[in-house]
Amino acid sequence: MILLIDIGGSYLRYEIRDNNKVIKKGKLKSAQIGLCAFIEKILEHEKIKTVAISYAGQVNNGKILSSPHIKIDRHNIKEYIEHKYGVKLYIENDLNCSILAEANCFKAKDIANIAVGTGLGLGVISSGTLIKGSGGIATELGHIPYKESPFTCSCGKNNCIELFASGSGLKLWQEYYKFQNYLKLEELQQSSSENGIKIYKQFREALLFACGVAVTLFNPKILVLGGGIIQSNPQLISLIQKEIANYAMPLSTENLEIRKSYLDDAPLQGAYLLTEDKND
Repeated sequence: MILLIDIGGSYLRYEIRDNNKVIKKGKLKSAQIGLCAFIEKILEHEKIKTVAISYAGQVNNGKILSSPHIKIDRHNIKEYIEHKYGVKLYIENDLNCSILAEANCFKAKDIANIAVGTGLGLGVISSGTLIKGSGGIATELGHIPYKESPFTCSCGKNNCIELFASGSGLKLWQEYYKFQNYLKLEELQQSSSENGIKIYKQFREALLFACGVAVTLFNPKILVLGGGIIQSNPQLISLIQKEIANYAMPLSTENLEIRKSYLDDAPLQGAYLLTEDKND
């Protein structure tokens, strides 16, 4: 049996599959239990042979390097779990997992996936190869320098684009302007508050800038948009389709397809695909 886990800043989702049939699944808040502790709890009661994890943070060679939104209870998780329980463990950045699933879905060799949720993430496959970088931290779109803000990102900087174009960024700006109640993106757009309109406009501009950077740098054939905020605000896809030429190098937008993700569980599907990687 295989244990698949998708852990983000807000929730941990999991499935247990037997011969690729889902026999058990669940969801809990990420803050309820550490990732390693959760895996150990499952392994105590289920006969799991393989664990595959989609992780919303920086990962390299089975080690969790850092995470903006998740408390880490064990960094060397692969070595620890495999040695203690005799199972195989795969772990990869969540956007890297998502892009594996999206590439499989679209049958594409040059594809990028931008996810706008708690954070702002990017996964890229170029000429059929997953872009990971020497330390496993390539394509960290949310942490490219953008504009200075009144807050410090969990990575230590105060100018990450994620501070402007993400769910956590929207929350920080509303706290900064002392909003009494949290407003969703569409509510900010329609707000009678000057600061509400300002937050929406800077989100819009930062998201377009981020998409332009990704398209210019990686020249994908398909740009897939996903994440909770995109799912709740599908009009953002039309906005990006209309405006991308103003934010990216003209040649990089020729024949570019901008699509909404068809997959409800791309990170979990991508985690499963990790187990099919014979090169580990």
